[in-house]
Amino acid sequence: MDIKQLRYFVAIAELASFTKAAEQLGVAQPAVSMAIKKLETDLGLTLIHRADRNISLTDEGNRLLLHARKIVQSTDDALLEMQELKGFERGEVRVGIPSMLGSYYFPPILMAFRNRFPDISLKVIEGGTWQLQKMLENGELDLGVIVAESLPESLETQRLLQQEMKVVVATDHLFSKKEYVTPAEFFKEELVMFKEGYFHRRIIDKLAEEAGVKANIGFETNLIPLIKSITEQGFGISTMLSMVISDEDQLITRSFEPSIWLDLTIAWRKDSYLSKANQAFLEFVCEQGRDI
Repeated sequence: MDIKQLRYFVAIAELASFTKAAEQLGVAQPAVSMAIKKLETDLGLTLIHRADRNISLTDEGNRLLLHARKIVQSTDDALLEMQELKGFERGEVRVGIPSMLGSYYFPPILMAFRNRFPDISLKVIEGGTWQLQKMLENGELDLGVIVAESLPESLETQRLLQQEMKVVVATDHLFSKKEYVTPAEFFKEELVMFKEGYFHRRIIDKLAEEAGVKANIGFETNLIPLIKSITEQGFGISTMLSMVISDEDQLITRSFEPSIWLDLTIAWRKDSYLSKANQAFLEFVCEQGRDI
């Protein structure tokens, strides 16, 4: 069993295809098949079900996958650290950012980082908090911006900033005359919400559960301009972070009663090697958060 076999095995498991794995790895498909066959022979186990074109792991394959991912990630971390000890100056940062922050908080920070570190490439992945957390744990991301709710022990975090989640309504809505909005009042209205898996939606789902009500969601979209437009025209109300609403928006924001504050953090795997490029990004982003 060697690292190449395990790398091929992980790719096949994640893509459910020998052909796609070979394309991703940049090798010939027969070489991938031979490597996996040898791995199975060396272990004396069948790791992959091969039924027609449907590829799936056996129970033994699923057990090996847990170890293989960790071994491949540790090997990549070790190689990267050794390269940097030789004076490796270029690098890549793979960071996951929720769309609300990616649209309104991070653009100037990302541009400023690129200006200071022009030789470091940035790969920004947009997604929901739960999705980004899983990608971090699987080694698909180096860093991820997530809401500090219930975090697994496998992740290390550093706080970026705190933001209030506000009720957002049209300027002529009844709530515009109120100072605060209770959950009971909020859930009587038709809502414009992000899709499931995004922290914006998770907070509201949790609030509805605590209030013992079912949210009346009329529109679901992750497009912030569309959420604003629907809300401005009075077809529903929504919730957003304070930073998202500007003076140009024809919208009114009100605090919940009690108010809802979110701690936004940047996270990374505890057991991983954080490259110099990632360390530079982490320090830069946290520095911006302290300036707010």
